[in-house]
Amino acid sequence: MYLSRFLSLHALWVTVSSVMQPYPLVWGHYDVCKTQIYTEEGKVWDYMACQPESTDMTKYLKVKLDPPDITCGDPPETFCAMGNPYMCNNECDASTPELAHPPELMFDFEGRHPSTFWQSATWKDYPKPLQVNITLSWSKTIELTDNIVITFESGRPDQMILEKSLDYGRTWQPYQYYATDCLDAFHMDPKSVKDLSQHTVLEIICTEEYATGYMTNSKIIHFEIKDRFAFFAGPWLRNMASLYGQLDTTKKLRDFFTVTDLRIRLLRPAVGEIFVDELHLARYFYAISDIKVHGRCKCNLHATVCVYDNSKLACECEHNTTGPDCGKCKKNYQGRPWSPGSYLPIPKGTANTCIPSISSIGTNVCDNELLHCQNGGTCHNHARCLCPAAYTGVLCEKRRCEEAGGCGARSGQGAPPRGHAALLLLLLLPPLLLPPATPTALLAI
Repeated sequence: MYLSRFLSLHALWVTVSSVMQPYPLVWGHYDVCKTQIYTEEGKVWDYMACQPESTDMTKYLKVKLDPPDITCGDPPETFCAMGNPYMCNNECDASTPELAHPPELMFDFEGRHPSTFWQSATWKDYPKPLQVNITLSWSKTIELTDNIVITFESGRPDQMILEKSLDYGRTWQPYQYYATDCLDAFHMDPKSVKDLSQHTVLEIICTEEYATGYMTNSKIIHFEIKDRFAFFAGPWLRNMASLYGQLDTTKKLRDFFTVTDLRIRLLRPAVGEIFVDELHLARYFYAISDIKVHGRCKCNLHATVCVYDNSKLACECEHNTTGPDCGKCKKNYQGRPWSPGSYLPIPKGTANTCIPSISSIGTNVCDNELLHCQNGGTCHNHARCLCPAAYTGVLCEKRRCEEAGGCGARSGQGAPPRGHAALLLLLLLPPLLLPPATPTALLAI
């Protein structure tokens, strides 16, 4: 009996493990920028690519509506129940909290009943178009990691465009078009994400999948991020190495999932029929109860922490980088051009740390906090690393035998170019220990 129970529990554990396996693989990598490891030569730093955790980015956005006075309630007005033109006794009044529908209700907790929602004014000025732009801004570059989900309290609009900006709202590009009739609204043939492929994943499409409806399950509109990831990583996102490889080598793909701002353009409310009912214009309006945007701060694989301070997001940069996106090398660490980290090789990636500038040698090469001497080296007066006999380099990061090509081991992270290593070492030595410089000696270096 006990053996049977044990085997049953074991089978259950195997099943649960196999089901859960894909999820750590999706976003579980790159959560550490560096770690100390122990080798025969002592304690050394191992640098790796790193990125912040994916989170709900609506906590950090600013929302702007255009026109600014499009929200209902000022002055108070009545509107019809969703989908019922004969029940027009609902009231929107901005001066009464229980009857107000301000924009922030698109981002509040959705566990309450009745649900809270933003609502526009009604289409009382028909036939003038009822159009609204809802702009979400982060003042920071972010990378999207999950579907954008918009939940309407009213019927889904007949026409809508989701747009993105990569330059803080100065210019805009379409992300996706939505319509009940794509050909009529945008002169585009209807498609869905399932019609795309690896080669066409960046195509901007118009979809009719989210046509007008008033039922509970027909109030949601998606912009499918994970379906696009799946073209490279597979339907369960198991093969993340393939996706990361594409992101590493294809800038257009990286940029596609990167934004500073999103804009929801509501162009025509849910009508539900061919013609607008001009006797009941109070039934036509927009109402949104929830918007979900999941992503992470873009830190170019040089940070695991993104802080929100003074209403701004900023990366806490590692690898001797700096800037809001860790997009440049720190002062005195410009020994080689800045480069983003790399996702590859899986699972640690490549840090591409910034290394000290030749002009900074002798000022602050090591500090025992951010820039440690490696492989058992010790920091001397912040000016140079005293390296063990088997190692060389500014931070003792390189084996001496590599210069002669005799040991076959890979160079350390952030190693300077081969021809410069000996020169940097000589520059670090006190003047009294330097041999007389001769043209022949310098040429040998």
